[in-house]
Amino acid sequence: MRYDVTTGQNPKFPLTGGVDIKYGLSSNLVLNLSGNTDFADTEVDLQPFNLTPFKVFIPEKRQFFLENAGVFNFDIGDQDFLFFSRQIGVDPVTGNQVPINGGAKLTGTLGRLELGVMDVDTRSSGPNPYANYAVVRLKESLWPGSYFGVMGIDKRSGNPLDPFNQTGGVDTRLVFFKNWIVDAHAAATNSPFNPSGARGSAADYGASLSYHSNWLDAIAERRRIGPNFNPEVGFIERTDSDETYADATFKIRPEIRSVRELQFEGFILHAPDTHGNVSTQEWQATFRAEFHNGAYTDDDIADVFIQRLTTPFHIYKNVFIPVGVYNFARHQLTYGSSKDRRFTYNIFERFGGYYDGTLNELRLSANYRANKKFSISVSETWNRFRLPLPNGNFSVVLASLQANYSFNRFLTFTSLIQMDTSNTQAVSANLRLRWNYRPDSDLYVIYNVGTQFASIAPANPPQVRETRFAVKWTYSFSP
Repeated sequence: MRYDVTTGQNPKFPLTGGVDIKYGLSSNLVLNLSGNTDFADTEVDLQPFNLTPFKVFIPEKRQFFLENAGVFNFDIGDQDFLFFSRQIGVDPVTGNQVPINGGAKLTGTLGRLELGVMDVDTRSSGPNPYANYAVVRLKESLWPGSYFGVMGIDKRSGNPLDPFNQTGGVDTRLVFFKNWIVDAHAAATNSPFNPSGARGSAADYGASLSYHSNWLDAIAERRRIGPNFNPEVGFIERTDSDETYADATFKIRPEIRSVRELQFEGFILHAPDTHGNVSTQEWQATFRAEFHNGAYTDDDIADVFIQRLTTPFHIYKNVFIPVGVYNFARHQLTYGSSKDRRFTYNIFERFGGYYDGTLNELRLSANYRANKKFSISVSETWNRFRLPLPNGNFSVVLASLQANYSFNRFLTFTSLIQMDTSNTQAVSANLRLRWNYRPDSDLYVIYNVGTQFASIAPANPPQVRETRFAVKWTYSFSP
């Protein structure tokens, strides 16, 4: 049950209810049911500032989707997934919640078969029409660490221009001699909506070979993504791409006092479009050192980019980086302190060229744990842009202050205050009091100003802010 007052909603009906049921059909199969699902108690996202023309990956935090989430994992690249649960119930552009009527999820194993079945129904909210999402994932275990899997996703919505989106894929992982791993996938989508506006493939297929040992981690990967590949319930950074990727990390453990391990890494990414035109290229050389006390350093000696922009890149307010091909190089210095102290800190500095100009990124963070009851953390990121554009000299500051206090092991208070000087030009706050009055039963009092979930859209669209006060009561029992 929830008492919820939110800006933009009818204040006459602040009291709502919902139900969550978890039932063990067997020792290996679990059924989760949810009606009028609520995520008021979910932790808010730290607001990002996107420095790339691609989408931002933000991990899932909602409990209904987190439980046994690994069953639905279908990895198709570096942080690209055929299924990404944040596409359900969260507007990907504004970050606003889309109300969920209900959902059902069945996860578990049947012999060597691992399965996941999910169906979620959402109602219309703002620019988001009603929608239904059905997901099926099957993985057959072969030998230790190896499997063959299939996945199917069906989205139906009230959008007359895009009433359905279907995604299907097969994948496998084969482990040989413990050190050698082959990963491969093939996927395709079917939708009346054509992302590229032209004819082209709606498929994504790729394979990689990797090797892991105490002294070397290496991977070589090929992947081709069609211009009309459009997994609306997934996450994909770029389409229309013919990618070749190689990475090698050499590791040594020298007999140097306080040094645990030294690493030297280099990678190259060559990703023209499917017609062979320049799109994205990057190569990087990195040095890392890990110390016995948990401290570390992570330094990019060189990070060189070639990036083609096919549409203007909205970086800040009324500043747009124009269409063109850009070449620039960046460098990075990072140091993190020992983790076995009450006070820890991290310093990050990245500098160099940026789309015909320069960009300096400075990030400072610190954590202090006074005792078992109280801890506090602060962070600040300062991005200083110097671009050869009208109004191209500007700075963006992101800052956060988070505090946690435990009155006892049943009653806790957490607070998160954030500042963002980019498009929102605002301060946001999230205050949450939790009373765990019996096992798996809680009372939450939540006050939020700002956006609970951050946008994953490319560039930096303005965020829609809201003020929300909610009291959420949960009671669980076993029949």
